[in-house]
Amino acid sequence: MGKKIFGTNYPVSICFIVVNEFCERFSYYGMKALLTLYFLTYLKWDKDLSTAVYHAFSGLCYFTPILGAFIADSWLGKYKTIIYLSIVYVIGHVVKSVGAIPTVGSTELHIALSMSGLILIALGTGGIKPCVAAFGGDQFDEEHTTERQKFFSIFYMSINAGSFLSTIITPILRGDVKCFGGDCYALAFGVPAALMVVALVVFIAGSSLYKRTPPQGNVLWEVCNCIGFALKNRWNKSKHDPPKKHWLDWAEEKYSMRLIQEIKMVLRVLVLYIPLPMFWALFDQQGSRWTLQATRMNLAFGNSFAIKPDQMQMLNALLILVFVPIFDLIIYPLVRLCGLKITPLRKMAMGMVFAALAFGAATLVEVNVVKTVVNPAPAGKCLLQVVNLAKDDVSLKAPGTDLFLQSIKYLEDPPGYETVPLSNGELNLEVTVVNGGNFSATQKVEEKKAYSVIIYPDATGITYTLVEDHITKNEEGNPLLRFLNTQPEALNVTVGDNNFYMSSGYNVTHNKTVQRGEYTDVTCISNSGKTSKLNLGLLDFGACYTVILTEEAGKIVPHKIEDVKANNVHIAYQIPQYILITAGEVMFSITGLEFSYSQAPANMKSVLQAGWLLTVAFGNVIVLIVAEGAGLEQWIEFLLFACLLLGVCIIFSVMAHFYTYVDPEEMEKLYLENSVREEDDSDFKKKNNEIELNKTGKSTKM
Repeated sequence: MGKKIFGTNYPVSICFIVVNEFCERFSYYGMKALLTLYFLTYLKWDKDLSTAVYHAFSGLCYFTPILGAFIADSWLGKYKTIIYLSIVYVIGHVVKSVGAIPTVGSTELHIALSMSGLILIALGTGGIKPCVAAFGGDQFDEEHTTERQKFFSIFYMSINAGSFLSTIITPILRGDVKCFGGDCYALAFGVPAALMVVALVVFIAGSSLYKRTPPQGNVLWEVCNCIGFALKNRWNKSKHDPPKKHWLDWAEEKYSMRLIQEIKMVLRVLVLYIPLPMFWALFDQQGSRWTLQATRMNLAFGNSFAIKPDQMQMLNALLILVFVPIFDLIIYPLVRLCGLKITPLRKMAMGMVFAALAFGAATLVEVNVVKTVVNPAPAGKCLLQVVNLAKDDVSLKAPGTDLFLQSIKYLEDPPGYETVPLSNGELNLEVTVVNGGNFSATQKVEEKKAYSVIIYPDATGITYTLVEDHITKNEEGNPLLRFLNTQPEALNVTVGDNNFYMSSGYNVTHNKTVQRGEYTDVTCISNSGKTSKLNLGLLDFGACYTVILTEEAGKIVPHKIEDVKANNVHIAYQIPQYILITAGEVMFSITGLEFSYSQAPANMKSVLQAGWLLTVAFGNVIVLIVAEGAGLEQWIEFLLFACLLLGVCIIFSVMAHFYTYVDPEEMEKLYLENSVREEDDSDFKKKNNEIELNKTGKSTKM
């Protein structure tokens, strides 16, 4: 008999299991929260490829539990499976962290290490997923069902606590700690790796206290064999033998009627699972598409605090902890008081509706977010804006267009980019100074790109330079900054951790990423040693700035131009979609698991658990296909997913309407009664046979 906690019926061993689960979930969700931005900013993949690989990894994490369950039930047992696959898990984390060190090899090596690490992590986390909770349940004596139920509640809380804390902490380690000249992904991935090591050590530390059950065979394998035998038998004998009531009845000659009936019950539930992947296709985009949406929003809460775009995922874990008791204690009882019958399948259908509404909300947010995004020019054209530094007003014409009709004043902020057609890859311009002087120019440019025409005075009158602009918003949401020097000597400007050096003569620096904030005291040093203080004001999220440095009254003065508008949709507008998706999760996921367990025979619950996890895996496959294959604008993609889920919800509701609920416990009693009756019948027949034999023996003897 195992040790108990302070005289209760709770085994001491569950403390090690709960701590192990907290650390493992911290390591998994902390690492996963960073993946999309890691692919985007470190591996330099585009948004669609980043999304596709993110969901390929997520899907793999839900395919591998079947392998873990098979290993545990048929070969190693739960205890050894958890230890061995946790070691694989740790190795995956270490490989992933090493791949995030910029000084280790080339980009190809970083990709190879990252993908290898993710595959090992998927094998580890998926492999132990069906084992840890079940192993915790094994620690309780059969009569302590109440304590076991409370353990699962604590176990579930540890999962959400690990998820909540990790999605706050690891983005901070990524963004606020700098290493190797940029975001410290190596540290941000290294901390989850360390937590997984702690999880493994803690689990092993409790080894002497665990109650271990030997492998008892894999029921999923037996179910698959039974189904396979039935299909094979039906194919071979259906032409000659009389038809059966159900196709599974063709397995009667090899498998017991009880097993066949239990499989029929399971298949009735699994058929209902067919539409479910679409819910997970929406739900799991919190870490991919919704995170990418957050990078194009205003992340500031006041002047002193700003959230990281990959931290918004913590809302789901936080809201789950809040919503579960609210739904159980308030919402569901109120619905029943109103006289409405709320069955598990109806709850799941409503969960789908809420998830679809969440993506409807995400669509509305996205429509407003893209208003600050500058889209590339179409083929055969380029984007153009004009910056006038020529003191006098100038006018500009692009032959064959009616663009730039108004004259442009000195240091006037450009109203935005104009789309200008190219002639054989060349840009033709005609520039006229209002007070005299003009010139024509032909410049070789690349289509689909953006440029600034900078008009400035020289010894002969006026001239120009053409500068390529960066119009893509920073992947992490931070502002981009560059300087234009109008002075006859070189200048050096320091903004935060960034140094901008400009040679003389209307030289433009490259864009650099700076932290969002107020920059009211920026140091500018000229080549002659003269120091000026610049007030750049607020450099806001998502904007691209060009700061023109001119001289006024003997001092260097900045003039800030916003090439790409700052993000003007606040991150708080994502909160409604997180509330809706979490409400949907409570009604869909938690209810779905309860429904599955209530409709499955005792020894078939693991089969339904495997089926449930596969719906999550296939949901991620759907996102992978859409992200890589559809090529839609993001708001259209969100709307498409919302409409698809509503359509699937209608199909699911029709299927649910025709579903008949069963009570596996009653069927279990019926099987027991039948088996007892069969035993009694066999005993009765045996006694009758003995009596007949005795009678026969006596008569013969006589």
